[in-house]
Amino acid sequence: MTVSQLSIFAESKPGHLARVLGVFEGAQVNVRGFSLADTGEYGITRFIVDKPAAAAEALAREGFAYIETQVVCMKLDDEPGQLARVVAVLGKADLNIVYSYSMISTYIIIGTDDAERARCLLAEAGFSLVTQADIARASAERLSAQG
Repeated sequence: MTVSQLSIFAESKPGHLARVLGVFEGAQVNVRGFSLADTGEYGITRFIVDKPAAAAEALAREGFAYIETQVVCMKLDDEPGQLARVVAVLGKADLNIVYSYSMISTYIIIGTDDAERARCLLAEAGFSLVTQADIARASAERLSAQG
């Protein structure tokens, strides 16, 4: 299974990220990982959240330009060479890594030109893949521990 990623496109201006995060907060959406990329006048912010449908609905309601894509999320063992193994599996299969960023701890997000194929290859190689339900559960567990 892959994970939903929301990519928001906007002018690169002060306060934009705060507006997006305010929309998420108002929709009771917890950010589990994000990446910022600036292309000059415009930027792309990628988010992994615990409730992607609620986040997308809130973004649309507030008029944000965004797309939802599927990415692979995995938990790597905290030891040398793990990321190198991931890259080798995908490279051997001629899959290009378009971008990558880390999430919580050693959780890694990878966007490829074929997320489902990448997911299958990495699962076959023995990597521990993370589902959307796992992300939501981590948020719920954190809230339980606080309460």
